[in-house]
Amino acid sequence: MMFWSDSHWVFWQVALMWVAMVAFWGLIIWAVWALVGSTTQKPRDDQRGGDARRILDQRLARGEIDAEEYGRLRDLIEHHDRAPIDTGANR
Repeated sequence: MMFWSDSHWVFWQVALMWVAMVAFWGLIIWAVWALVGSTTQKPRDDQRGGDARRILDQRLARGEIDAEEYGRLRDLIEHHDRAPIDTGANR
């Protein structure tokens, strides 16, 4: 075959093979990193009180609590959501 130039490797062929190998392993490493990152991702700060508010709304709809208790608990949840998260770095 004329492509192989008398069975000697041409520099660009070797370079292309190395670039393809680095790209392949980079893609594999990125895929594993993305998979692990997405499965261990913690909820963002603005999503912390979403479940609590939803449960509180359901309790009001079922009649388990009255409007006054609902307002008090809703204020408590909103205050908790605005409070900074303690990372324990000041210890």
